[in-house]
Amino acid sequence: MNYFVYKGIRSCDMGIRIESKNVFSAPEFEVDFLSIPGRDGDLISGSGRFPNVQVTYSVFIPAKTISELSQKITAVKGWLYSGLNAYHELSDTYDTEFTRKAVFAGKLDIEDQMNRIGIFTISFSCQPFRYSAEGQQSVMVANGGIITNPYPFVSKPIMTLTGSGAGTLTIQSADSNATWTLSEVGGLTIDSDQMLCYCGTESKNDTVSGDGFPLLYPGDNIFTFTGDITAVAVLPRWCSI
Repeated sequence: MNYFVYKGIRSCDMGIRIESKNVFSAPEFEVDFLSIPGRDGDLISGSGRFPNVQVTYSVFIPAKTISELSQKITAVKGWLYSGLNAYHELSDTYDTEFTRKAVFAGKLDIEDQMNRIGIFTISFSCQPFRYSAEGQQSVMVANGGIITNPYPFVSKPIMTLTGSGAGTLTIQSADSNATWTLSEVGGLTIDSDQMLCYCGTESKNDTVSGDGFPLLYPGDNIFTFTGDITAVAVLPRWCSI
């Protein structure tokens, strides 16, 4: 039986049965095209972006009585309509190697078929990228170590540095060569997605300088570090469309 997991709760545990899902949907790349008089073809303007993508499940809730159906639907509404101001992890049995960042979007129009089955559609607004389960595992990188991004999209990792004092971190790939200087290494975590540097609950953005936040480009990414850095733990967050 297929099911999805949202906010850590399985749809089947809420009494929901899935009929179908738009399994392989992907966002349209938004970019502006400029027409130049006398020139064939259009120019691409700007870098463009991927908007959110809708993931929709056609579902039903079996019930023996109207009272049972009402109780189940009330529980489903409480589950879906809470926490609408943040994204939550969404996964399902159709795509077991990836998860999404999603939030419930739309409304519930529930039909009562012969007073026994509630039929409706559940739609989530998802960030454009899917995140691989493998990319959610932290790996240790020694000086000169390589992490290989298996997907054609840049990922935004979380990195935790081991050591004390000061040091520099360089990540080199075929598309980038960037270095960061750190004045305080011990226990420092760098979250490139949230654009934060911290140690526990204390902000450490002022202890790191460099060109933006670390990114992992497609292919090999070589880590080198100097000073008091002894190792780097990387949670790579591999992503794909």
